[in-house]
Amino acid sequence: MLPELLPSPEASHTIKMLAIIEEWEVESDCHTDNTERFLSLMLFKLALDVVVCYLCRRRLHTSLISMCSLSIILADLVMVVFLMTAWLLGPEKRPVSACFLLAHASATYGALPLPMMFLGLLDYCLDTNYLCKQSSFCKLLRNALLISLVWMLAAIYSFASVKAELMELDYMTQIKTLACEVQECTLINYFTLVIFTAVIFSMLPFCSKIPRWVKEADRLSEAREEQENLKSDLFISTNGTKTKSGKEENYLEESTWLRPPLWLSLTLGFGMFWMPYLTISVVCLLFDLGTPAYITVNLLWLECVNSLLIGVVFWSKSNTLGPYSHLPENVCLWHVYWNLSKGTRRQQLPVAVFNPSKVKRSTLFYV
Repeated sequence: MLPELLPSPEASHTIKMLAIIEEWEVESDCHTDNTERFLSLMLFKLALDVVVCYLCRRRLHTSLISMCSLSIILADLVMVVFLMTAWLLGPEKRPVSACFLLAHASATYGALPLPMMFLGLLDYCLDTNYLCKQSSFCKLLRNALLISLVWMLAAIYSFASVKAELMELDYMTQIKTLACEVQECTLINYFTLVIFTAVIFSMLPFCSKIPRWVKEADRLSEAREEQENLKSDLFISTNGTKTKSGKEENYLEESTWLRPPLWLSLTLGFGMFWMPYLTISVVCLLFDLGTPAYITVNLLWLECVNSLLIGVVFWSKSNTLGPYSHLPENVCLWHVYWNLSKGTRRQQLPVAVFNPSKVKRSTLFYV
């Protein structure tokens, strides 16, 4: 990805690459320290993660994945502080070398994806179980302890498996370099490639119908927003008859075309949002643009995983819960694409209606 990241000649078939820390020309004795470039890269990643976290706006105690997001941002911030300290002090005065930071950071980040995915899926599966219901504080404390344990085990693995040693290489003619090994996260590479391939092959047989499904999903999304706004009112406007006839008209239109099965509809909802990210990731993978684990383990990837996990749990529980599950909010409109597959006649959102003649008995009933 960067000129200082090169495939390792000793282990080109593995997940390791070489990060060039320093380089100099033999004849002119011109010395270059690349710590500033790594610092700029980490600052960009930190800013990207903060923006993604802000756009998602999940509460701290909502899910374990949200705690993972905050922990990654905190780890990025710590790494930025250490790299900035190493850059300001220079190669001679820095207490910890840039090679040590990059090598251990790549190994630590690379060990995170699998446990985070497993714990996130387990958290969502148990979230709808009545026996596993907990208070918000208990859930927040549990998630914090689990994430701390994951990071601690990843750090122990890093110190047990990584030897941060500088290697002197003749990179080009008359140019010598000091490099160290950093690791790439192959799990994320396989994840993006498999999900991208699965979405593409799922959509290919239905290419001609996808534009109509997307248009219908947009219409359902707008109708859902209007219906949720209507829930806040206790009175129905005088054009209620008109709205009802409009719904009947929509139902007649809906019944005249083939709806996608639920799994395909949810896959379409996932792909509509995440295909740009998956496409860029696959292109980088195909062109062999090596990226160390401390860059690929970011909040964009984590949000993609979060959408996939919520979609799988939503699909598995949709037969019993319908579209109204208590799963955390997500960027993918799962409820809309559920209605795209199942229709809107059988599942209407509850609308509050004021009935003056039955105030004492019940002021609310469902239509």
